[in-house]
Amino acid sequence: MKPLVKHILRVTAIVLVAVILGLVVWIMLNRIGLSDSLDFGAGAYYYADIPEFDKIVNWDGYTARLPYWVYLVLFFAWGFIVWKLWKWIDRK
Repeated sequence: MKPLVKHILRVTAIVLVAVILGLVVWIMLNRIGLSDSLDFGAGAYYYADIPEFDKIVNWDGYTARLPYWVYLVLFFAWGFIVWKLWKWIDRK
């Protein structure tokens, strides 16, 4: 690309990032999108904003058939496989 086009794209990207960050700060300062009647405190995420969510989900509907350590081993094995795959893809 020509130097002028690269410069214009770089300036445009910087301005866009600055505008987005400015909007994010403005939204947080004005508490837009928050419902004051639903104050769950810090760390509330996923379905915490749904009132009485525990009544919707049947927590007793799932019982583990294997010991807990088996699930941990499977989780870490999956992570190791994906990590190896990512390294292989990165080399290609």
